[in-house]
Amino acid sequence: MTVTPTFLSVSGADSALFRDAFRSHPAGVAVVTAASPEGPVGLTASSVASVAVDPPSLALSVSGGRSAVHIAEADTVLVHLADAGQVGLVRTFATPGSPRFTDAMDWEELPTGEPWLRAAPWALRCAITHRVPVGGSVLLAATVLEVLAQGHHGAPLVYHDRAFHALGAHSRVD
Repeated sequence: MTVTPTFLSVSGADSALFRDAFRSHPAGVAVVTAASPEGPVGLTASSVASVAVDPPSLALSVSGGRSAVHIAEADTVLVHLADAGQVGLVRTFATPGSPRFTDAMDWEELPTGEPWLRAAPWALRCAITHRVPVGGSVLLAATVLEVLAQGHHGAPLVYHDRAFHALGAHSRVD
């Protein structure tokens, strides 16, 4: 039996319906940092996805202000995969104008120049290989050069319905 899907007609201008669709689709959360001529920059992203394992590659999308511009122009970035223990850090980098890279924040500049947020359980140092403008965003493809692992991690952190959520044993459905 073949099932015929029902499609809603959506004009290109109806971005509200598009946003509503993705509100119900959870996404992992990362903080992306880079060195810039103005100093370290960073932002929170829920648009990070693995692309290939040979060579290890990922894709992410950036849009918005100064940090996004500098990250899109950088040769290398550090993608920090956050867990529920970093929700405060994630919120800091998601809030425009919030103080970042302060003395109170646990970070350091790597020998290669990227700012490393030591609280993140995983950080992927990446070389940007492709930049593709898409609407008001830039899609970045990157090859992973190095994986920094802390050896500890907490519950996964996801962004769903405009809020952060931790996944745990209670959320398993099998």
